[in-house]
Amino acid sequence: MSGKKGMPRYSEEMKNKIIAEHKAGMSINGLSRTYGISRYSIQSWCGLRPEVELRHATPLTKGRPVKQPKTQEQVIKRLKMENELLRNFISAVGRK
Repeated sequence: MSGKKGMPRYSEEMKNKIIAEHKAGMSINGLSRTYGISRYSIQSWCGLRPEVELRHATPLTKGRPVKQPKTQEQVIKRLKMENELLRNFISAVGRK
């Protein structure tokens, strides 16, 4: 990994070889030690982690989630606060 950052990418041939060895009876821990690949990765490739399938079913959202106000009272309170801030800003700048 000279100069490369991030997680290593494994070829499809390597993944298929490891899956075949797992189906032949070799343990996940044994495969992990032999190839130096994390158990989590091997379990994901072999279909032993249900959360991986769920993750692929729905795409991940990007960025922070937007917080939506829960009630009408909270919306009114936020708008009143914004109006007050705008009034203060306009009076500080000197516009009418």
